[in-house]
Amino acid sequence: MILFIACIIILTYIYVGYPCLLFILTRIQRRDIRSGSYEPHVSILIAAHNEERYIKDTLENKLSLDYPHDKIQIIVISDGSHDKTDEIVRSFDNRNVILIRQEPRAGKTAALNLAVPRATGEILIFSDANSIYESDALRKLLRNFKDPRVGYVTGKMIYTNPDGTTVGNGCSAYMKYENLLRSLETRVGSIVGVDGGIDAVRRELYRPMKPDQLPDLILPFDVIEQGYRVVYEPEAHLREDTLKRSEDEFRMRTRVSLRALWALWDMRKLLNPVSYGLFSLQLLSHKVLRYLSIVFIGILYAINLVLINKSFYFKTFFFLQSIVFGMALTGHWLEKIGRPSSILYVPYYFFLVNIAAGKALLKFLKGDKLITWKPRKG
Repeated sequence: MILFIACIIILTYIYVGYPCLLFILTRIQRRDIRSGSYEPHVSILIAAHNEERYIKDTLENKLSLDYPHDKIQIIVISDGSHDKTDEIVRSFDNRNVILIRQEPRAGKTAALNLAVPRATGEILIFSDANSIYESDALRKLLRNFKDPRVGYVTGKMIYTNPDGTTVGNGCSAYMKYENLLRSLETRVGSIVGVDGGIDAVRRELYRPMKPDQLPDLILPFDVIEQGYRVVYEPEAHLREDTLKRSEDEFRMRTRVSLRALWALWDMRKLLNPVSYGLFSLQLLSHKVLRYLSIVFIGILYAINLVLINKSFYFKTFFFLQSIVFGMALTGHWLEKIGRPSSILYVPYYFFLVNIAAGKALLKFLKGDKLITWKPRKG
C-alpha cells in the first residue's frame, strides 16, 4: 500500500509537481538575465555524416543569417561521409566555410573535439546538419552572453509536422512541455537539458569530451560545474521536421536516453545539493526521475493488479490505468493503418518515450554504450 501511494506521488511530482514547484520558485528567487546587443566573432560547428540531402540548405541558411558575415566562421566536420557531403561543402570554400574530414567515423562528440582547436570565434555555435535557423536566431542567442554569468545558451526547437502523423503531433506536444520547463528553469537559474541543434557556449568554457558522451548534456553540465549559467532563449528559433514513423522516433528516443543516462552517471556529482543547491534538485526531478518513470508506472500497475479486489477504489484506479494504456495502443494501431488520431497522440507518445527510456535503462544496466548512429530522418 505504501509503495502504491509512493508511486502515485512520484509520478504526479515528475509531470505536474515539478513544474508547479518551479513556478513557485520564480515568484521567490527569480534570476533575470542582463541581456543586450552583443556581436562577437562566432564559429558555427556542424558535424555531418552522409548529409548530402541537407548540408547545402543548412550552409546557405547560416550564411544568410542577420549577422556580420566577417564575424562568422563555419566549420563542417565530415564524419566518415561517403556520399557527396564533402563535395558540397568544398563548393563553399570561398565563403569562409572550412571542411574537416574525420576518418574513420567516430561520432558527433569526437567531431566537435576535433573542430574546436580550429575555431577562432569567442562563441561556439552548435548546429545539426539539417538545422534551419530563423534569420535573427543568432542575434537572439548571443544577446544572453552580454550577461557575464551566462556560459551556455540554447534556443527553441520548433518541430513541424506537415503530414499530421501521430508521432509528429506527439513530438510537437512533448517539446512544448519541455520548453515550458526550460522557461521556468531559466528564471530560477539554469536549465537541465538543451536541444543540441541551436546552442552556443563561450569558447573558453569548452572542455573536450569522451567520444561516448552526449554533448547536449555533458557540455552544459561542465559549464554549470565551472560556475556559469545555462539558459534558454525562446526567441531563437530552429525549425526541423518531425520524424514520421514511430519506429524511427523510438530508436531516436532510445539512443538519446541511453547517452543521457551515461551523462548523468558521469556527472553524478551534480546531484550533490550541498555543492550545487537547487540545480541538484532540478537534475533529479527533470532527468533522473523522468528516465525512471517507466519503472514507477510498471510498479504502480502491478501493485494495483494485486490489490484490485481490496476495494472499489483500487478497481476504479486499475480501470482508469487500463483505459490510458488502451488509448496508447489504439493510437499506435491507428497510425499503423494510416489513420492518425488528433486525440490519442498524447498517451501514445507518452508511452513511446517512456518505453524507449525503459529500453535504454536496460542497456545502461548492461553497460552498453553508443558512439555513432545513422543521421536523423526528417
